[in-house]
Amino acid sequence: MSLLNKNVKLIALDMDGTVLNNDLEISIKNQQVIAEVLNRGIPVVLSTGRTIMTCRPFSDLLNLTSYLITVNGSEIWHTSGDLIERTTFTLEQIEMLTSLRNKYRTKYWSTSINHIYRNEIPEELALHDWLKFGFDVDDDRIREKIMTILTQNQTFEITNSSLTNIEVNPAGVNKANALKKICKELGIQMDNVMAMGDSLNDLAMIKEAGIAMGNAQEAVKNVADWTTVKNTDDGVAVAITKFVLQ
Repeated sequence: MSLLNKNVKLIALDMDGTVLNNDLEISIKNQQVIAEVLNRGIPVVLSTGRTIMTCRPFSDLLNLTSYLITVNGSEIWHTSGDLIERTTFTLEQIEMLTSLRNKYRTKYWSTSINHIYRNEIPEELALHDWLKFGFDVDDDRIREKIMTILTQNQTFEITNSSLTNIEVNPAGVNKANALKKICKELGIQMDNVMAMGDSLNDLAMIKEAGIAMGNAQEAVKNVADWTTVKNTDDGVAVAITKFVLQ
């Protein structure tokens, strides 16, 4: 459905590269426009690769009162603090990802339900519940090798949040599927959702309902209904004003 004909009842916003500027702040203009949307009774959902720990302060700043999609959809929260759903890796999956990292000696990070590990990981993997694993690889050749191995494994969902990284979640975990679950909770359809993002971890939700940022990766722009201006130019506010507030 064209955004011009869409009855928007929910807005989903990626954080880094989207509603956040390059100083990792939400501009005053974006805050003002989001406040106007909330005043009209339209829920705003932050849909991010971040954990709840680094998402919640921005949710509080915006006075959001509905749902939060975190870790690319591995967790769905209500802003009240209630956990709605959580999907974790199996031990076999996280062992495979750490062995792949060890083989290629890449930079990496891993997210458990209560901690983010950067270039380190506990020896006793089984003692933790794991949500996401990320590789950060400057070497294009090595990144391609890792991508080839990962895409052959049907138990992983593979995206990125920058051109040099690879983000891995359990298969079926993505922002679009999380949004569909939230729509069911709210009694609305995906046709009523407007989503914005910039990276491959936004791709699934942009295909369903989306606007690409001006700074988005080309693959995201190619599937978007419309492209707004950059995150540094209040692209979120521009899009919401055009399609919701006018």
